[in-house]
Amino acid sequence: TISHPGLLATSSRYHLVVHPNYTTHHNPLKMPETDTGRLEDRIDLSEETDALITETTGMASSPANLPNILNLLYALEKKTRVGNDTPSLVKICEHSLKLARQLGDNLDVAIECLTTLCTRRSQKSKAIAILVQTAMPWTEAETGDDKLKLIETLRNITDGKIYLEAERARLTRMLATIKEEAGLIGEAADVLQEVHVETYGALSKREKVEFLLEQIRLTLLKEDFVRAAIVSNKINQKALSEEGMEEHRVQFFTLMTEYHQHEKDAYNLAMDYHSIYRTNNDLEALKATVLFLALSPYGMEQQDMLHRIETDTNLDKIEASKSIIKLLLKSEIINYPTAHQAELESLEAFGKSDLSAHWHEAFHTRIIQHNVRVAAKYYTRIHGKRLAELLRLDPVRLEKEVSSMVSDGSVYAKIDRPNDIIRFAATKSPESVLTEWGNDLSELLSLVDSTTHLIHKEIMTHSA
Repeated sequence: TISHPGLLATSSRYHLVVHPNYTTHHNPLKMPETDTGRLEDRIDLSEETDALITETTGMASSPANLPNILNLLYALEKKTRVGNDTPSLVKICEHSLKLARQLGDNLDVAIECLTTLCTRRSQKSKAIAILVQTAMPWTEAETGDDKLKLIETLRNITDGKIYLEAERARLTRMLATIKEEAGLIGEAADVLQEVHVETYGALSKREKVEFLLEQIRLTLLKEDFVRAAIVSNKINQKALSEEGMEEHRVQFFTLMTEYHQHEKDAYNLAMDYHSIYRTNNDLEALKATVLFLALSPYGMEQQDMLHRIETDTNLDKIEASKSIIKLLLKSEIINYPTAHQAELESLEAFGKSDLSAHWHEAFHTRIIQHNVRVAAKYYTRIHGKRLAELLRLDPVRLEKEVSSMVSDGSVYAKIDRPNDIIRFAATKSPESVLTEWGNDLSELLSLVDSTTHLIHKEIMTHSA
């Protein structure tokens, strides 16, 4: 049952019956009405608003009249707000703020007016929006502490308001720029991370991309590489591929080269530089692409990229890059150092970080691994000493590299240390040998059958 004065509950269905002696004044089920019997009545105050705006504009000749002007405007602002005359309310708010900025001794007067109007009880969203949009250009004109104070005020006003999400994002970016200029890189990155701009519908694709690129740049400066990777995944690659986004595309992949340099990821570095090359046809980017492909671990994707770049006509203009690609695609032993190695290692992409020693060693390792794969292709078994001579390596280094390649599955090998023999072919069981022999015999008989058919065909053709 329901216990409430004036209400009776009957049966389990809870039918609510209003007691006849229970007045509507105390009835919680009756909605409040205005004098005209309608909810949310709108009172037209446009004439009074226009008249007051004209009057206060005339009074604006003297800054001393500002307090009286604001009192008059605030009084009418309340009437328009309570009366739901939103167009007049917007005019009053905008006019009040402009006069406060024009006649005020300093920016604090305008900020106080802005805060007062925005924090009014039941203030309309359109009024708050016009106030913020009116004050936004002032952030460009102001400098120093006044600019910072205005930005913080506007950010507090726009906080949590979906209809002002674009303005809040722009204000946050301004604040991050100020902190960065002051040398507070960590604080600038943290401030910018507060805004999840990828969820904002009020911003264009270009603005979103620019904001996310700024987030990546600051997180990299902060050396927060995990966060940089997360933010980079928020950027839509299709948006970067659109016409007119070439500059942002280059900027994005340039930032990603910094991240992948830190991760020592040669293949993704090659892909970053290749994307830059495809965007602006920069030969330096093509050189860096070839360099990091050479430094990448052997794999199907790496080989596919090497073959694709080999067909690029611009490669003819870069002798060193063309030479290293040919060497890597041939099944021949490569002598280390290569003929153009010094030129490749002199590229800015190779030595622009403290990882140049790492990349130098990685280059030697990739050459050794290539040579081991070539040896495995031509030899089923070979003495370790002889293979070390062919590859110009120390036997200890050779054994280390072969063991590493066996561990990652890039080559099959077994090392017989007592006899110093390396076997590159697995020992076949009698069943596998017999199966292989049977397949070869079937293939041979098929060839004989095809040849016989062709011979009979020729004989019949000539005899006819």
